[in-house]
Amino acid sequence: MVRLRAMIRTHGLSYRYPGGATLEFPDVDVPQGTVLVLSGPSGCGKSTWLALVAALVTPTSGDVTVAGQPLGALKNIASDAWRARAVGFLPQKLHLSAALTVQQNLAMAQWAAGVPENDARIHDALSALGVAEFSGRLPSQLSGGQAQRVALARAVLLQPKVILADEPTASLDDQAAADAVQLLLGTAKAQGATLVIATHDARVVSLIPPKNNGEIGFQPLRLLRKQL
Repeated sequence: MVRLRAMIRTHGLSYRYPGGATLEFPDVDVPQGTVLVLSGPSGCGKSTWLALVAALVTPTSGDVTVAGQPLGALKNIASDAWRARAVGFLPQKLHLSAALTVQQNLAMAQWAAGVPENDARIHDALSALGVAEFSGRLPSQLSGGQAQRVALARAVLLQPKVILADEPTASLDDQAAADAVQLLLGTAKAQGATLVIATHDARVVSLIPPKNNGEIGFQPLRLLRKQL
């Protein structure tokens, strides 16, 4: 049996909110090409865990290694460039720049990663998600589903090893939720990426094919890992 490389590994991880409570997270070892579902009610720490893994915040204690990079060794600007290259982040609020076209929003992702603008790669990413025809539009001219596809295209433009999605099915009906999950699964599988979905939506787990699945319960998050 081939042992897959760990894409996300945490040890002794905790985070203390300024003036607030401390969250302590269990150690995890997430292999390449798997799906990690962080489930639990709003406010239990799912988004905080994603922010720690994306090096958006610094842990109070513990270590995080993502795609072979110990995050504690990253400093300031270096962490921004690393994140742009190694992590595709799909936030619940999509944060597409309203003043920029779809094309320009993706070009900004290349700029953030410190790589030359590549129109062909942008076109390919948009085409793969079925939104290339909207490259000249502003975000305000897109439907909710189109905007989510554009945001995902931006997140995976540089073929990151890890894709993080925060509440991707929030406020969606059953069909739209199924479409969103399948879009994430298909994109991650096509790129060989590890996918993390943080959600309080009980429908999400049932939408992931049950292959080699195992469940580990912990507080304040419940973790369910399945093989893509």
